[in-house]
Amino acid sequence: MQELINKLKKEIIEQLNLQDLSPSDIDENAPLFVEGLGLDSIDSLELIVLLQRNYGLKIAKAEEGREVFHSIKSMAEFIHKNQNK
Repeated sequence: MQELINKLKKEIIEQLNLQDLSPSDIDENAPLFVEGLGLDSIDSLELIVLLQRNYGLKIAKAEEGREVFHSIKSMAEFIHKNQNK
């Protein structure tokens, strides 16, 4: 799981053009939106694209998206749980 978390950190930095950050700067348990990374609604669209393109996964409902995109760890858990279905 830690390997997936590190991969996600790198992908998010690249996808969202967060060049000021390195993977070690990002707390995998910190919220992605508002506090933590401070992402916004446009960034959430980019994360949806990242999940679809890199992992072949889609978010079915807005409520599910809030849970999945809470933190990098929650994203990794979603990928791990759903990718092998």
